[in-house]
Amino acid sequence: MEREIQIKAEGMDVTAVLDNSETADRIWEALPLESSANTWGDEIYFTVPVQIDEAGDARQDMEVGELGYWPTGSAFCIFFGRTPASTSEQPRAASNVNPFGIITGDLEELFSVRSGDKISVARVE
Repeated sequence: MEREIQIKAEGMDVTAVLDNSETADRIWEALPLESSANTWGDEIYFTVPVQIDEAGDARQDMEVGELGYWPTGSAFCIFFGRTPASTSEQPRAASNVNPFGIITGDLEELFSVRSGDKISVARVE
């Protein structure tokens, strides 16, 4: 079963698909979520009320559009371009994140999100 989510903030409304990892399962179970967005280069992240340990496939180098969970900050991360830790055009997390999905909507909308914006994540039924 494909698990699709909708992520909304001021000027942004995108969809994403979760993978079959334990991290994705835990995020799915916690939905819907609402938080305050933070930005770090071309990354949006926000704290969520989920505690997940670092997964075996955790990594810093991410793909454009990839979702990750940051165990250090209990944060949901959306990578859509260079971050301050990047050494190329690819996104790079500050430290290891658990990959758990990919944006399927228009990545351009992510550039409109600013720190402090309200952001929500819900299941697409």
